[in-house]
Amino acid sequence: MVSVRRLRTAWCLFALAWAASGCQVIQVGHWGGIHGGKSLPRRLPPAVAVDTPRELSKTFLPPYVIEPPDILVVSALHAVPKAPYRLRPFDVLIIQVRRTLPDAPIVGPYTIEPGGFINLGLPYGRLQVVGMSVSEATAAIREHLLKSLSDPEVSVTLAEVAATQQIEGEHLVRGDGFITLGTYGSVKVGGMTIELAKFSIEAHLGEFLENPQVAVDVFAYNSKAYYVILQGAGLGDSVVKFPATGNETVLDAIAQVEGLDSVSSKRMWIARPAPSGLGCPQILPVDWNAITQAGITETNFQVLPGDRIYIAEDKMVAFDTLVGKLIS
Repeated sequence: MVSVRRLRTAWCLFALAWAASGCQVIQVGHWGGIHGGKSLPRRLPPAVAVDTPRELSKTFLPPYVIEPPDILVVSALHAVPKAPYRLRPFDVLIIQVRRTLPDAPIVGPYTIEPGGFINLGLPYGRLQVVGMSVSEATAAIREHLLKSLSDPEVSVTLAEVAATQQIEGEHLVRGDGFITLGTYGSVKVGGMTIELAKFSIEAHLGEFLENPQVAVDVFAYNSKAYYVILQGAGLGDSVVKFPATGNETVLDAIAQVEGLDSVSSKRMWIARPAPSGLGCPQILPVDWNAITQAGITETNFQVLPGDRIYIAEDKMVAFDTLVGKLIS
């Protein structure tokens, strides 16, 4: 009798130690909802915290961290070159000339051509201005016009810097975390929030521009995603990847894959990874019948970046597939 008691005590201590150590697999089933035409009591599975975000109590995601291969859109709000600036092809000059020929005014924007020329139109022709400062270009234009006019008054201002066009637009975050800004080189934005990326880009452009100001936003959220995994009932699992915008629920995710197919059961759960060294992955069982048939939102969890929504196979279909394989 004593040995039996000791054996039972040892087994109990072993069970307690196992339960308190490491990560454990949670048996996923149905909790609450409507089953077999009967309404079962609604209650959350013991593994799910009460404050877990779900359909009617969503949470906001932390500040977005830029990672490859996100695409940023950058707008140059203030991009004035440091003096002395030398004109380049595709720069735009505003030229105004008084005392021109009556039928051939010179006023408005003029783009420097790839060869470094500006075309003042008939009958004035073209002249080279690339590599000049604005004041040097003003003097060169006046001297050129003296061939056709007696005493022209020339005013030239720099309206647009060609290199600014390389700042504007969409920029892919490379694998090393940098984006390319054309002739202004590359700047690192990977691992930064949008606000920090803005400061980093402005600091980099400050080497070339006077007090540059830019606006930065994310054009394509390519680095944050969640996954819907459909067990294939012996025919191979399928994985579908969707960008995580922070507003999706389980129902939204299933709608993205156009519902459950013929090999899927209604057993599903979210496998939520835990940060390295910060605990076990979290398993969130989903009651599909409760969500769809009764509008119960307790297991219609908010989907977070990195989540795996796993949809289990229909065991009967899997068995039928296995039998078919054996027969063939």
